[in-house]
Amino acid sequence: MYVVGRSADERQRERKKRGTRKYGQANLKHSRKGIASCFSGFAGLGILVFCIVYSFMERGEAHGIIGGLAIVSLFLSVNGVRLAIRGFYERERRYATCKIGLPISFLSVVFFLAIFIGGLS
Repeated sequence: MYVVGRSADERQRERKKRGTRKYGQANLKHSRKGIASCFSGFAGLGILVFCIVYSFMERGEAHGIIGGLAIVSLFLSVNGVRLAIRGFYERERRYATCKIGLPISFLSVVFFLAIFIGGLS
């Protein structure tokens, strides 16, 4: 009994195009801005931790470049928050990287502000 319609090769190509997910949905990729947000957030947090550890090891007599690196850390973290929020607007993407990048970047901004405000008083 033969079914009139597509050949086996055509069905195979259609199956590959649909993907392996249920109901033929294609596999979703991660949000590009979310990936950039994760990178930016972790880089900002890493630089901030490095500045804190270096300043602690020097007993508060760290050079001015450490303050400049802390400002770069703040810039990276704020950029990470901005990228994570914009990453949620990308269509048909996975938002896991945005969900990771947003709190990491926000945490880095909060740590910087806590250190900055604590240093003023």
